[in-house]
Amino acid sequence: MSVDGEVVGSIERGFVVLLGVGGEDDTSDITYLADKVAHLRIFPDDDDRMNLSLLDIGGTALVVSQFTLYGDCRRGRRPSFTEAAPPDRADALYEEFVAALSERGVPVETGVFRAMMAVQLVNDGPVTILLDSKRLF
Repeated sequence: MSVDGEVVGSIERGFVVLLGVGGEDDTSDITYLADKVAHLRIFPDDDDRMNLSLLDIGGTALVVSQFTLYGDCRRGRRPSFTEAAPPDRADALYEEFVAALSERGVPVETGVFRAMMAVQLVNDGPVTILLDSKRLF
């Protein structure tokens, strides 16, 4: 990931986490998501079954703040971002998530909050997961 042509975060094997912070999110959402990301078993084991977590493989997380995940496009032609947390609150919870993931033993690389970032990734396999702390099934 780069900002103004300078690499600010880079990982090898692991997760790219696009973190959207909503206006009603709080520490309980951060705790839920950090636990889920650290322990989610989606990496293949020796039998090629999704059975290993980020911690099991010694992987890293690249965490990118992404308020546009809250873009509501149901009406009109321009997304509304009213459900996204205001920048100061979003930044605090973003930093809290990064710290919580680190505390669980996951090395974390980050971008620059509110910067225009160029993110490059190789999706190694067919796995893209949506985690939503407000939609607990």
